[in-house]
Amino acid sequence: MAHENEQIIAKAQDFWTRYQKQITVVLAVLVLGVGGWYAYKNFIVKPNTEKAVDAMFKAEEYYRMDSLQKALNGDGINWGFVRVIKEYGGTDAGELARLYAGDCYLRTGDYNNAVKQLKEYSTSDKLYQARAYKLLGDAYSELGKNDDAIAYYKKSANHFPEDLHNSAEALLFAASLSDKSGKTKEAIELFKEIKERFPNTQASNESDKYLAMHNIFN
Repeated sequence: MAHENEQIIAKAQDFWTRYQKQITVVLAVLVLGVGGWYAYKNFIVKPNTEKAVDAMFKAEEYYRMDSLQKALNGDGINWGFVRVIKEYGGTDAGELARLYAGDCYLRTGDYNNAVKQLKEYSTSDKLYQARAYKLLGDAYSELGKNDDAIAYYKKSANHFPEDLHNSAEALLFAASLSDKSGKTKEAIELFKEIKERFPNTQASNESDKYLAMHNIFN
């Protein structure tokens, strides 16, 4: 047993002697990588997120007041969402500013910019992402791009179905727009889907009315 242990130790020493430089480099890279990621998260991302939250405070206040141009572009002293996106777009707060900006553009009739901001918006929060998809549906609908609008309304309805009211409403918009576009068969299927998936919602009641017009009662 002692002889075997000596052989193992000898092989290990030989391996270390032959590959010492390579192993040292790999370990150094790993240490620097972990340390660099920690530094990036704690000394760049975190402070920038805090700065973005602070910078966005007044813009959110203007948004709640329906002062949408000031919310977007600031008031000459305080930043608007556009500046927050430019400076801190890679942070969670910067992404939220993008969602706000998309809604502001939509409500002020600048549908192309609404689409631009909302398509670039991304979050792991399913509720907010579903909201962004629904707003994209609204923007495309206003632009007369009904197929795109329907696709995003469906996407919104399916992204976070636990939010019954908003998911049912998004699917109702998809169904109504399908009907408006002359896609009666698709509209009927969507209204049936609303009744099946969201039976205790206002959207389900609206679906009953539409289906009754087409003599469909089950």
